[in-house]
Amino acid sequence: MFTEQLLELDRTSDIYPSRGYGAARLLERKDPVVYASTEQESPIDIALVRQYRTRGFLVLENFFSKQEVACFREELDRLGEGAKLRQTEEIITETESGDIRSLFKVHENNLLFGQLARDQRIAGLAQYLLDDQVYIHQSRVNYKPGFRAKEFYWHSDFETWHVEDGMPRMRAVSISIALTDNYACNGPLMLVPGSHDYFAVCEGETPDQHYRSSLKMQQYGVPSDRLLQKLVRRGGIVQATGKAGNVIVFDCNVMHGSGSNITPYPRSNIFFVYNAISNRVQEPFGNLLPRPEYLCSREQIKPIVPQQFDYTDR
Repeated sequence: MFTEQLLELDRTSDIYPSRGYGAARLLERKDPVVYASTEQESPIDIALVRQYRTRGFLVLENFFSKQEVACFREELDRLGEGAKLRQTEEIITETESGDIRSLFKVHENNLLFGQLARDQRIAGLAQYLLDDQVYIHQSRVNYKPGFRAKEFYWHSDFETWHVEDGMPRMRAVSISIALTDNYACNGPLMLVPGSHDYFAVCEGETPDQHYRSSLKMQQYGVPSDRLLQKLVRRGGIVQATGKAGNVIVFDCNVMHGSGSNITPYPRSNIFFVYNAISNRVQEPFGNLLPRPEYLCSREQIKPIVPQQFDYTDR
């Protein structure tokens, strides 16, 4: 496992420039996808690791038991009810309905989900893929309630984390735990296989405090229609449908999004972003003020020690 000092970059030679750096275009990725060596023992089947390297994501079915999911759902509902009674920037609501869209920083603010972030099964997998100690860059629960939940438009998370947060390189992985069944009709996560091999340079100058609007509807840091078309022609689109308890593991740079949900079926999930300690954030590459701590761990960076927990014994 790497223990090198923090990566120092010449900020005048940003290898992943975006927003305000000319026309939209695709740049070839300059970082590994899987950092672990072939000699290291994998916590999952090596065929799945190869799939992750090639496609940029994988779905681990029946990863958490029904009993564990029921425990997580109960806590999710409890958090949602409590959030309705208070106002804080960590709570993001739907623009029109006012329903809760996302609740951030749950690894810090909730005991159960703080334990889940350190769960050996997912934190250990993140350590393996990144071959480093890891910390939580961002965490949230997404409610995506039925009937009126809006879409999350196509984007690469790394583009935002690089420009707005100062994440230097592509050495982070997102892990999403499905708490409800994901159907083709209720706005499941959609991913473009192979898109993680290219960095989509986005156009436009980022407004100050862009995050205040982007968490409801993103307008900057999204790929042009032409770039998205090129990526989809190469890789297609996969819908991550499946049962509650499934886990979606996806590279920080894979192009993804989800449609609106006008069905009666909510689509809820817990979302953890693991970043390598050696890749901790610097000053934002977009010459912006850093985003708040609940969106990007900057001051509260704590290496995770993966552990085993019994969530049903409560």
